[in-house]
Amino acid sequence: MRRRAKGRPIAGLALACMMSPLLGGCIPDLQKADITGSIFPVKRATKTAEPTEADWRELAEKSGKRYEANPDDKVAALAYGRSLREIGQHQQAVAVLRQAVLRAPQDQALLSAYGRALIDVGNLREAADVLARAHTQDKPDWRVLSAQGTVADQLGDHPGARRYYEAALRIAPDEPSVLSNLGLSYALSRNLPEAERALRQAAASPKADRRVRQNLALVLGLSGQTAEAESLLKEDMTPQSAARGAAYFKQFAGKPRLIARAARGADTSPPAMEAKPSGRAAANQPPARHERAPAIDTSKPIRQAGPATAKANRAAGQAAGETPPGLPLRPSVE
Repeated sequence: MRRRAKGRPIAGLALACMMSPLLGGCIPDLQKADITGSIFPVKRATKTAEPTEADWRELAEKSGKRYEANPDDKVAALAYGRSLREIGQHQQAVAVLRQAVLRAPQDQALLSAYGRALIDVGNLREAADVLARAHTQDKPDWRVLSAQGTVADQLGDHPGARRYYEAALRIAPDEPSVLSNLGLSYALSRNLPEAERALRQAAASPKADRRVRQNLALVLGLSGQTAEAESLLKEDMTPQSAARGAAYFKQFAGKPRLIARAARGADTSPPAMEAKPSGRAAANQPPARHERAPAIDTSKPIRQAGPATAKANRAAGQAAGETPPGLPLRPSVE
């Protein structure tokens, strides 16, 4: 399961906030939010619980009904598309958001959401084109810039990706989702010291989610700091899974060729991971079936990049409901 909460009160509040436009309230962040929980306008002074699988499924059901009743409802389309992505229904999310964009081809919020959904299914060239129309040079959106960076990274243009992240950080200084993506970009370039620096800065933010912590754990493990990596993993995983993750990291420590293979999505057979059970989702929901797009073969020219399949994920031996450690790992494009 992608996101587990350690407690229900904040997650419940987050769901209530997100559902407000569907119930006649207001939530302006929904119009432009896709990155690392920004869709939830909950002020967080400390680390808080994240929405659960049950929260996302509930939102998908409610927003889906409203969208079906009125496909022209932009807010419903955004909420439905986002929740479908969160429960692993990536192709359906693309279909919903594509129809929304066809109805409003100049709407930048819809273009932004659609571009991110295209990244999920590996349609990187189309995603790049869509995201380029999702903001303007005179009014850039840091979320879109960060998403454009993840596209560049997956196509192998790491210097170009970092230019996008740096531009995003000039607009949103210290934003953990952007710093996390920047750290992964350095890791993909085998610059582990810079990757660690960026990810430590990201993880220190009260807005950092478990994706950020796991990315930092990955880089620490790759650089041989397995004890600290295991400690970080334990914040969001069972002790057994954290130990397996730390053991997995050890095979990469000091072996740049293996790190490069992992960065390209080669089969390095990571262990299955289990998140800590929590709340209503653990009690009532079956594991979600994920279809996250695999890494792109960066040895091919950009023009040849096409839709990805789930083959790399299956080869990696992923457990249903959780992305195991590996490169590229969990870029922030939500």
